[in-house]
Amino acid sequence: MTTPPVEGLLFEVPAPPTSVERLLLLADQYTRHNDMLDLHLHTSTYCEPDAHIASTRRLASATRTALQALTNERLYESPEVADATVRLQQLAFLSTACTDQPLSMARALTALAPEAAVESAVRIAGEIRRRRGSATDVPDLQLNATQDLALRAIARGHVVATTSQGRHYVHSRDARVLIGTLRSLEANDLVERVPQSASPAFVGGPLQDRVRLTSAGTTALASTIGLPPVAASPSATVSPPAPASARTAARSR
Repeated sequence: MTTPPVEGLLFEVPAPPTSVERLLLLADQYTRHNDMLDLHLHTSTYCEPDAHIASTRRLASATRTALQALTNERLYESPEVADATVRLQQLAFLSTACTDQPLSMARALTALAPEAAVESAVRIAGEIRRRRGSATDVPDLQLNATQDLALRAIARGHVVATTSQGRHYVHSRDARVLIGTLRSLEANDLVERVPQSASPAFVGGPLQDRVRLTSAGTTALASTIGLPPVAASPSATVSPPAPASARTAARSR
């Protein structure tokens, strides 16, 4: 049997998610889960009683995985790490408890989960920086304050988009997110819209589009979360990403 040339075996293996990225991905999973439950509760004429069970089991497993990744960081014990650990333990417990609850109660149990996961990411990111120093902070993209604020709101599951009479609108629970900001983030493949995946804004209204972080958006936010946003004009554009080799080197340090 002929041995293939060495060059044919060389390929780029994606780096596993960091602990902070894993928490942001967990927040997105909870947001998608909550959207699914909302659609079952508010748009279906008949709901399967067990429609949420498989999803909640996956969430519980993902939360425990995030907890294990956090343990593997071997961070010094601190109030920030302790709070993040307790929050994740609570999320794992609540997700498991959802399997024994009716749909409406299951939705209530995970209502604040995306925010809790993002808040844990903020705490862990700050603790990692304090332990390892700021030399490891090499953001892939230079985000201005408006873009950074929008990414944080999107990570928390607070942003949806709608279209009415040919015009596009963005709705956010807390921070104001402009349509121009959303488009600039979409143009740089940092966020995406999932059509008709979120519940209507009012009874009888059309389904809304959930705005989610892409893989690149998760990486970008993980590199800046917990840091003060860069002060820049809201109209500024996202700077080009660093070369892939530089990003890989920064993560491996």
